[in-house]
Amino acid sequence: MGINEGKKVKTIPATLTRFTASPITEQKKRRVAGYARVSTDHDDQFTSYEAQIDYYTNYIKSRDDWEFVDVYTDEGITGTSTKRREGFKRMVADALAGRIDLIVTKSVSRFARNTVDSLTTIRKLKEKGVECYFEKENIWTFDGKGELLITIMSSLAQEESRSISENCTWGQRKRFADGKVTIPFNRFLGYDRGANGELVVNPEQAKVVRSIYDMFLQGTTYHGIAQKLTDDGIKTPGGKDKWSISTVKSILSNEKYKGDALLQKCFTVDYLTKKQKKNEGEIPQYYVEGNHEAIIPPEKFDMVQREMAKRGKGKKYHSGVHPFSSKIRCGQCGSWYGSKVWHSTDKYRRTIWQCNHKYDGGKHCCTPHLTDEQIQDAFLSAANQLLATKDAVIANGREMMELLFDTSEQEAECDKLLEEAQVVSDAVQQNIYENAHVALDQKAYQKKYDDLTARYETLKTRIEDLNEQISQTQSQKGSVEDFLAAFEKLPETLTAFSLDNFNALTDYLTVNSEGDISVTFRNGQTIKA
Repeated sequence: MGINEGKKVKTIPATLTRFTASPITEQKKRRVAGYARVSTDHDDQFTSYEAQIDYYTNYIKSRDDWEFVDVYTDEGITGTSTKRREGFKRMVADALAGRIDLIVTKSVSRFARNTVDSLTTIRKLKEKGVECYFEKENIWTFDGKGELLITIMSSLAQEESRSISENCTWGQRKRFADGKVTIPFNRFLGYDRGANGELVVNPEQAKVVRSIYDMFLQGTTYHGIAQKLTDDGIKTPGGKDKWSISTVKSILSNEKYKGDALLQKCFTVDYLTKKQKKNEGEIPQYYVEGNHEAIIPPEKFDMVQREMAKRGKGKKYHSGVHPFSSKIRCGQCGSWYGSKVWHSTDKYRRTIWQCNHKYDGGKHCCTPHLTDEQIQDAFLSAANQLLATKDAVIANGREMMELLFDTSEQEAECDKLLEEAQVVSDAVQQNIYENAHVALDQKAYQKKYDDLTARYETLKTRIEDLNEQISQTQSQKGSVEDFLAAFEKLPETLTAFSLDNFNALTDYLTVNSEGDISVTFRNGQTIKA
């Protein structure tokens, strides 16, 4: 007897439709939603966006067996990630909650250009009995071949997205290499977009920028500047009411305010997540000098950078809480003087200044404390001694400017070395690429690689040294220029202390012992008070 003989197989027909899970005899319509997305919010795609909504609304309503739910939309959002696509997320949530039976969309690339996101979402929907239909590819996800086709199409869409991203990146880097500057004008204080996309000074906003630089050079702290701007009701670059320390620091350190532009400060690491990273040397940067009209003179900008570096942490640095915090040195240990309040709770209250490390562990400093009046008297005494030889000081200053502050040779050498460093860097990259794609002799490869990297490190070190020399020289030049400009305007004798005069003329005071205070002026001269 055969193995199947005597068996009887009956077929039990399906009683429910696989699309709506309702009895086949019941005329239940499938609840259908459309999904429309355009990846940019430019005008040329706006009509496409409106057309998609109109099309899906009419298309779904024209079918007797479908019930229109909604057309879910995302405008100006990339398809490489589902994270920021609010319309898409709302549609999926509604589908998983049982409000939708079928989703109709133009193509797989409209749905998602990320293969993982696309498949994950489709599988979640499938588990809840929700089907997707992609018109362009004619794919139904409940079809047996559906997932295979979607995997292929999603991968192609993802690859297309990668290609578009690389083309955009290349175009942007070409713009940078050509020195074309773009900034987020709606979040950048001081400049408006010109007719051709250039930076044009906004006079009202420029006043705010200049006041920030002036307050900083007068000794105001970052917090103090932020508080003053907030109290005055001035909006931040982002349009907020409250200023932060980081915003103030950003304005004080942005080279665009002196008319230059450093390009490619950050770059996109992953085209799918759009994650950006600060450029720390992974790709080239481009520095454009004299790109646009400056709001802050370069000398003043450089002076601020030097002052910002000075306001760091550590034994010999100050916080800038008070104008005198940056100006009084201990002649014994080299630290800054800080303020201390005596008799803080009674009528004898007063502020004195002493070495910040006077009572630290180990050997104590013997330098005396000072009052505000003593500091002011010392400045007036030294300044009047200097004013007694006013004409000679100005003449010597002008002569010194021409002799000591020429950086043209260092700048020419630096430019030459930068070009050579770029050639060596390209050679290193080419060497690595060849080794990865061609079977090279590894000893020869390693020797070439070591020689190139050693040369690059030598060039890099020399370029850094030259930049430091140029920066210091230009800062000193700016400091002397400011000193001479302020000194020329002074009368023959100063009779009263002025904070403006103090800041304009003084580099710092040095306290050596009781009655022995010397003032170092910004032209380099030191006079005992």
